[in-house]
Amino acid sequence: MAEENQAETNTANGSDVPENNAGAIAGKTARAHRSQKVGAVVSDKMQKTVVVRVDRLVRHTKYRRYVRRTSKFMAHDELGATIGDKVRIVETRPMSARKRWRVIEIVQKAAK
Repeated sequence: MAEENQAETNTANGSDVPENNAGAIAGKTARAHRSQKVGAVVSDKMQKTVVVRVDRLVRHTKYRRYVRRTSKFMAHDELGATIGDKVRIVETRPMSARKRWRVIEIVQKAAK
């Protein structure tokens, strides 16, 4: 009975992980939430590096219309993404002077 009450209190505060195991998940320490973005690969001419274009809509301050803004990120690619692929990238440690992202998933392959 006491175990059921304790389980209810752990889920009541919004945490599905028991409090005694909150710091470790499968033997690894939990990390802070890393930013993720989804974009299209525009260049794959480098070794293990791709350039990913990420589009976002921003509301114009004066005209109140949505304007498309584009950012390009260099990402480390172990999966072999090619031009036109839609990929998910995640923030990571600096790997070179301009590379701070890593490809974690190819969401959609490019049509050949």
